[in-house]
Amino acid sequence: MRDAENIRAVEALGADWMGFIFWEHSSRYVGRLPAYLPKKAKRVGVFVDAPLEVISQKVNAFGLNIVQLHGSEPPVYLRDLRALLGDQIAVMKAFNIATRDDLQLTSGYAGLADYFLFDTKAKLVGGNGTKFDWSVLAHYEGATPFLLSGGIGPDDANRIRDFSHPQLAGIDLNSRFEVAPAMKNVELIKQFLYEQNQ
Repeated sequence: MRDAENIRAVEALGADWMGFIFWEHSSRYVGRLPAYLPKKAKRVGVFVDAPLEVISQKVNAFGLNIVQLHGSEPPVYLRDLRALLGDQIAVMKAFNIATRDDLQLTSGYAGLADYFLFDTKAKLVGGNGTKFDWSVLAHYEGATPFLLSGGIGPDDANRIRDFSHPQLAGIDLNSRFEVAPAMKNVELIKQFLYEQNQ
């Protein structure tokens, strides 16, 4: 997110986390500090194979609480990142999921990431607007909590409510709740959250 009023409006709905994408090839790229940053929602910086010094700079400039790694970062990268940032910043590693075999990739990151994010395997890096088969996650037996991502839309409230997993920590609402890249449809999110709580 990058529009100050949009950030305020979404935060007012009770969003727990809010994402800022620092990958320059994304249509949601945040190139400068927004006029308003969330006060209650945790700030998540999304990076794709970024140099560690770039992550450190963005953590400081934006007051990030969580660093989300959405590229092909190996486990040693997470070790180096933790050594650089310390324990005050949480680290989330994204994985593109299509089959149960894809879940095996998480094992090398156990104990290094605070969270995993399970997204749809596709050509683009995130924001594809398509879902994967969530039943695959029944085979995830790791101890690291995860966020469910990948094409979740306004019509998925019932599916989300019916989905359960002991390590499910939250859901990622992105492209299907936008009126334009990086601009969320506040009314759609409000309605979705209302339906979630029914």
